[in-house]
Amino acid sequence: MVQSTCSTPRLSPLNGKPILLGFDGADMSSDAGLTLLREIERKAGLAQRLADCLCDPRDPAKVQHSLCDIIRFRIMMIAAGYEDGNDANALRHDPSFRIALERGPETGAALCSQPTIPRMENLPDTRALIHMGREMVRFYCESFARAPGRIVLDIDDTFDAVHGHQHLRLFNAFYDEFGFQPIVVFDGEGRLVGILLRPARRPKGAESAAHIRWLIRQIARHWPETEILLRADGHYCTPEVLDLCDRLGLSYVFGLSKNGRLAQNISAMEASTAARYTRTLGQKLRRFKTFSYAARSWSKPRRVIARVEVGPMGRDTRYIVTNLEGGRGKQ
Repeated sequence: MVQSTCSTPRLSPLNGKPILLGFDGADMSSDAGLTLLREIERKAGLAQRLADCLCDPRDPAKVQHSLCDIIRFRIMMIAAGYEDGNDANALRHDPSFRIALERGPETGAALCSQPTIPRMENLPDTRALIHMGREMVRFYCESFARAPGRIVLDIDDTFDAVHGHQHLRLFNAFYDEFGFQPIVVFDGEGRLVGILLRPARRPKGAESAAHIRWLIRQIARHWPETEILLRADGHYCTPEVLDLCDRLGLSYVFGLSKNGRLAQNISAMEASTAARYTRTLGQKLRRFKTFSYAARSWSKPRRVIARVEVGPMGRDTRYIVTNLEGGRGKQ
């Protein structure tokens, strides 16, 4: 019988003592993976970055838990799946969480309790939030060994339900719940670039443009020569955002909502594509067409690409608007 013995991960020592993981300890934990996340946080220092953006009003002589430790504890809780701050009361004695915050698993001091967490979360004012947003962009840019020649930014908003009386909460009729609808920005590789907490309603053009302008300026501070391509759904394809992209020299690919004027440009291609599909062996057929189009609210005509797809489920037509050059529609 072959018996394989896997080596345990090499962890940074705690107070000069090695950290050993096993299944025969006196004080067990179901969140041992935090010991690995501790290694990442020690290297990145994200909690300290955010803590440095805040002004601690407490008496230093009476502080038991630093802002950095409180933020780090909250980060670890969320990463381990404990999104509710109330869980802090049950986790403050957990050995894995203690190790993650550089405290002894058995003899170390307990972590902060639940009431301390909301006090920290309500501490930032507008100035602090702006500083924290800048620090998140800096954190993203510093994750690269060198400035990339080009990045893709995917912008979207997502609904986040709340179950209390949190500031900025708003009822959203579509989701039939109270919540937030933050704007989140990821790069093309899935890395978080920035996030804006806001009420649960779809952002208007001026708000979207203001957030994009701020984000691009922060990135340009670190990467002045990097080209940026924006991608977003149709509700970000507003005159304010399109004109902003022109002024800042940004490339963009935005979804475009259907309307009668757009349909007139591709009605013949839709009919011919459907006719071609009837002569195939049931394989999905897809065709493209590019043309110039200007909505009444746009400052100028722009390039639109239509995609017509016909398959077993019927016909599906989509549009995008872009300023990227090159490529022709397939006939």
